[in-house]
Amino acid sequence: MPRTGTVLGAPAERLEGRQKVTGAARYAAEHPLSGRAHAWPVPAAVARGRVTAVDTSAARAEPGVLAVLTPGDAPRLAEPEDATLAVLQDPNVPHRGWCVALVVAETLETARAAARLVRVDYDAEPADLTLTMDHPESYEPEEANAGQPGRVEHGDPEGAFAAAGTGVDVVYRVPPLHNHPMEPHTTTARWDDDRLTVYTSTQGGTTARSVLAQLFELPEDRVTVVSEHVGGGFGSKGTPRPDLVLAAMAALRTARPVTLAYPRRYLPTVVGHRAPTLHRLRLAADPDGRLTALLHEVTTHTSRVREFVEQAAVPARVMYATPNLLTVHRAVALDVPSPSWMRAPGESPGMYALESAMDELAGALDMDPVQLRIRNEPEHEPGTGRPFSSRHLVQCLREGARRFGWDERDPRPRARREGPWLLGTGVAAATYPASAGPATATARALPDGTFTVRTNATDIGTGARTVLAQVAADALGTALERVRVEIGHSDLPPAPLAGGSMGTASWGWAVHDACADLAARLAAHTGSLPAEGIEARADTTGRADAEVPYARHAFGAHFAEVAVDTVTGEARVRRLLGVFAAGHILNARTARSQFTGAMIMGLGMALTEHSTLDSAFGDFPESDLASYHVPANADVPAVEAHWIDEDDTHLNPMGSKGIGEIGIVGTAAAIGNAVHHATGVRCRELPLTPDRILPGLLSAG
Repeated sequence: MPRTGTVLGAPAERLEGRQKVTGAARYAAEHPLSGRAHAWPVPAAVARGRVTAVDTSAARAEPGVLAVLTPGDAPRLAEPEDATLAVLQDPNVPHRGWCVALVVAETLETARAAARLVRVDYDAEPADLTLTMDHPESYEPEEANAGQPGRVEHGDPEGAFAAAGTGVDVVYRVPPLHNHPMEPHTTTARWDDDRLTVYTSTQGGTTARSVLAQLFELPEDRVTVVSEHVGGGFGSKGTPRPDLVLAAMAALRTARPVTLAYPRRYLPTVVGHRAPTLHRLRLAADPDGRLTALLHEVTTHTSRVREFVEQAAVPARVMYATPNLLTVHRAVALDVPSPSWMRAPGESPGMYALESAMDELAGALDMDPVQLRIRNEPEHEPGTGRPFSSRHLVQCLREGARRFGWDERDPRPRARREGPWLLGTGVAAATYPASAGPATATARALPDGTFTVRTNATDIGTGARTVLAQVAADALGTALERVRVEIGHSDLPPAPLAGGSMGTASWGWAVHDACADLAARLAAHTGSLPAEGIEARADTTGRADAEVPYARHAFGAHFAEVAVDTVTGEARVRRLLGVFAAGHILNARTARSQFTGAMIMGLGMALTEHSTLDSAFGDFPESDLASYHVPANADVPAVEAHWIDEDDTHLNPMGSKGIGEIGIVGTAAAIGNAVHHATGVRCRELPLTPDRILPGLLSAG
């Protein structure tokens, strides 16, 4: 475990900070390659059908246009494992926005203008676009995402709920949501004979390299993927997206370097989204507040291109003790863009519904919501029966309540008022799995007393470089400024993607082991170092991915204070406070940034963010940041993030858990519960916009 009083855990500043603020950091579209061209996609204008003709004559006639790729003449690819990457391979249109042509030109402006001149004819077919709980083609998948069983059932949940004296039976709805990273999905591709180099905005360069090699039938050592700086992803860049493949195809066709930066308005239909989820929660409890039954049923959509089932019922298998448990997922394959990963997939919408229902149960029992959660603390993970490697949710709830001043709360709704504003407070718990995957790393000691650490990790804005340098410095017993970290290049030792809150846990394990081995070699070495230095290598395969008998999770507690305008129905968050138990915190500065950033994203989920799948056209009208409303500075209140340091020996050498996603998980429910406490109005569909709150206020008088 990490030593106390060392660089590990200190609030170190980001090592690449100066590069970013001075513009020296190069992102995917910013590499100055001689002769570079630009590409612009043409999206399908029908929700389902076939392309029958593509007229490219007007586009090709534009000065500066180099090529127009169509399904009839684009380079052929090997069949991908992920069918969303089979772009321009056949005339089928599985959903609106699917790429049906690609224009390549000397400038971005020319490519964009020429793309508008491409004329595409379709044989349109009827499309099924509407998700309902009782959809006739609904089915139960064997697995939801991340290999989770589609259904888990213990005891007699239906019978126990029917026999209960106190219970709630409620339906919650979460709309489609979109990732919208600051840097859109972008790739610059270049071919040198049969060697392919791409500069791309990805959360996983090792994966991108493997996919490109498979699609273009190349040995992996002839593919280089550079992703040294990435402007956010939130899950949407976790696996390759069409920009990677289209840019490589365009560069192959034109024999020029080509950059494709997907326009933001096209992202919702191309790079994945959080699928809408319909939740039915049934909770029953005895008079003391102990759960006797918990039933969480989730219905969501997937696409006909590939199956992706938001695992939103999974958190109910982790959170609370009950002898009777049912969690089940149902999916409906529709003619919609393929959903995909978005920050805390499953946990984020699932915990919104579960923690809102727990608040409703607390009201039915006339019981404090914090105490209800504490009373139902399990000894083992309810879904599997495994012991927890560590679980400090109760401590998070109690510490959060103390810091927030929860004991001063009047439990009655509508009890606090400031002029036209009703004030309320709410609480919700949070959980996210703590995982790691196999990674490799090298560490080299140089004669000048410095060290170089190399691994193909990806920093998507989280401060990964800095934290890995701290891990290395701690294991080597040296100063942070003596460590140089190289990441974001596929020629480096392979490492897993930045996703699932497991990046640092995975990369850091390999870095720690390589540095610990190097430190031992240096201790045994006599004399000066050779000019090339001494290197150690580590590979955590077989250990990081080994089966463990423990349920490993991070936990947290969220508290929110809101004000609701009785005239307009507007809800404003005044305070957010989170307390988290996520193993040892490796960098206090970057950790606080991750916690608070995720909490703000949860605020957006609660109050402003939503998308609508147009039932007539199969498109998302909220396709840019003018219509898809992320929180602005004026929306963000005082946000506090605190943590309880855990000593968990069942994780990794650093004792760390992932922190990138736990912050979003309980925020929306805490805000929703606070809105109910302020107004007495329970809104069960996100976001909590004035049009949903005001009718309840008016009917309540």
